Amino acid sequence: MLINFFFALKKDRIPVSITELLHLLEILKARLVYADIDEFYYLSRMALVKDERHFDKFDRAFGAYFKGLEDMASLLASLIPDEYLRREFEKSLTEEELEKIKSLGGLEALIEEFKRQVEEAARGEGKEKDREGRGRDGRGNEGKNRNGKKRRGRRNWEKRDYKSYDDNVELGTRGLKISLRRLRKLARTGADDEFDIDTTISKTAKNGGLLDIIMRPERKNTVKVLLLLDSGGSMDAHVKVCEELFSAARSEFKHLEVFYFHNFLYDGVWKEHNRRMNERIDTFDLLHKYAHDYKVIFVGDATMAPYEITHAGGSVEHWNEEAGAVWMQRVMDTYDKVIWINPTPKDTWEYSQSVALTRRLVDDQMFPLTIRGIEDGMNFLSK
Repeated sequence: MLINFFFALKKDRIPVSITELLHLLEILKARLVYADIDEFYYLSRMALVKDERHFDKFDRAFGAYFKGLEDMASLLASLIPDEYLRREFEKSLTEEELEKIKSLGGLEALIEEFKRQVEEAARGEGKEKDREGRGRDGRGNEGKNRNGKKRRGRRNWEKRDYKSYDDNVELGTRGLKISLRRLRKLARTGADDEFDIDTTISKTAKNGGLLDIIMRPERKNTVKVLLLLDSGGSMDAHVKVCEELFSAARSEFKHLEVFYFHNFLYDGVWKEHNRRMNERIDTFDLLHKYAHDYKVIFVGDATMAPYEITHAGGSVEHWNEEAGAVWMQRVMDTYDKVIWINPTPKDTWEYSQSVALTRRLVDDQMFPLTIRGIEDGMNFLSK
């Protein structure tokens, strides 16, 4: 059974290994979990999945494989022959107990009587819980409905608590923050204003117990980021996720400068996306003000007519004397690390000429706006 479950996880592209499966089997042999599907869910996830980004995929695979299973006992009952269970049960009985069972009509009659009593007790409990309007767990999650059918709350794997961690789904602010942290570089800068407890203990021990307090500069994030966001037009459909990206970036990077452009980079950008005609900033000023050690991140769908990139006058808002491709090349020449994050699904990029042009101009460093895409982009910038 676990072998098939293991292959089901592999089929859903969850990176599980034979070693992890063997660990799970060892734990089950020790009976850390027995006859409880909820406990088995937590145990198997802990043993088999080593990265939280795969938790949501595991939940979906687990739910599909064990669909309709109420507990592990029912699974074992379906896998182990009844005759084997009877033989094992009889081995544990004394001669006296065997004789008593025989006098009651045999093992079959005893089992039937036991089933009848359990069913009666369950019906009585169900009626009592229905009167209270609560479920079996005391919180209304399980019980019986008016038709006498069993009802239950959502299982833990059905709640999709880790959906935002999936490395192939669109990001929320929390997921963005987690991914952007891969770019942060912490360095000790400034005055010695942080207590260094480890070095203090070491120095004090070496001094024979004479206290030697050591201070050190506080660790601060030294990464500098230039974020340029496409605003308006086809990007209106991606406003929410871009706002989340902006919010996450603000909280993760101390040295962050944000500017806006429309469709592609030309001779001007602006600081406020709704005042682009009144407060334009010359792109040359941008390139001269921010040093080459800034990491540059463009965010846009790169969806436009190809001439908007390749020709002078291609901008749909003003006359640009030089093509957008020229300006992008200047950015690539000025900064060591440049990436483009695209909020549209990656499997659609091949159908757009403008996306292909943009990818070429940024040396193919275009990434989708997913956890995996952001992480890959941050890994490239941090090299």
